[in-house]
Amino acid sequence: MAQPTTEQSTTASPLDALTLEAIAAGGKAALARALALLESSPDAGPTADLLTAAHQAPRAHVLGITGPPGVGKSTLLNTLIAVWRREGKTVGIIAVDPSSRRSGGALLGDRTRLKNDPDDQGVFVRSMAARDHLGGLAGLTTAAMVLMRALYDIVIVESVGVGQSETEIVSVADTVLFCVQPGSGDSLQYMKAGIAEIPHIIAVTKADMGAAAERARADVVGALSLGEHWDKWDVPVLKLSASRLQGIEELMNAIAAHAGHLDTDGRRSETRHHQAEAWLEDFVRERFGREGLRRAGRLSLAKGESPFARLAEIAERLGASR
Repeated sequence: MAQPTTEQSTTASPLDALTLEAIAAGGKAALARALALLESSPDAGPTADLLTAAHQAPRAHVLGITGPPGVGKSTLLNTLIAVWRREGKTVGIIAVDPSSRRSGGALLGDRTRLKNDPDDQGVFVRSMAARDHLGGLAGLTTAAMVLMRALYDIVIVESVGVGQSETEIVSVADTVLFCVQPGSGDSLQYMKAGIAEIPHIIAVTKADMGAAAERARADVVGALSLGEHWDKWDVPVLKLSASRLQGIEELMNAIAAHAGHLDTDGRRSETRHHQAEAWLEDFVRERFGREGLRRAGRLSLAKGESPFARLAEIAERLGASR
């Protein structure tokens, strides 16, 4: 067999060998390597090819979960993962945490709070640091979500949940679940912050708190009546206790009902198209600044067009013009 030349060996990229088929065959280790390469070369040509292939082969329903710290998101995640695995569905999780000021890495590390069998190839957890993103998501969450969306039956994105600027979750998820904790005094405050406009489902956690949980649910229902919400979708407000498995079946039914709603009249494809355009604009602005965004020109996408292929073209053009 002929040996590769020095030039060939130095110009080859590890990403060149990664295809959806190879990642699926390689399991969690292959996916972890692919995600690391996406982070190091987000606008490279091979990255665009891989993500374009994934963008054109969506498989998963994407659930976004947000809410303040301590509301019980991780406990709920563990319960949902267990239910879906019993049903034979594969699950990918992107857990976005606050960042360490010193290292920039994920501060809490949801991987330590999620209980799953490391040998179970049907569950994959990836922690990401939010860094300077105020909207609750990491900069490369969309790229990771699109890749995992092509490999798993369910993808869950848990946002950072550190305050009132968590609305970015709607830019990556098909269904947004907002969690409210009884007795925290947050329910009306979060409604005033505009977060009531983004969820498709609201869950009052720790329902075993009794009267406090019922009051929190009543507060949320009242606040919802004051705002504008989704077209032809009534936001359900549920009470649940993940640790006691109360209300989980109702939540699963609500998630399935919203998935069915999206699959009616082309809502899912339209929503994902708008998400792709928003991601492209945000990434170009972050990568090249406002001047780069201006020079990039038209950023709208044709139906079915990959934002990742467009990004690679823009990055090459703007990089050459510097």
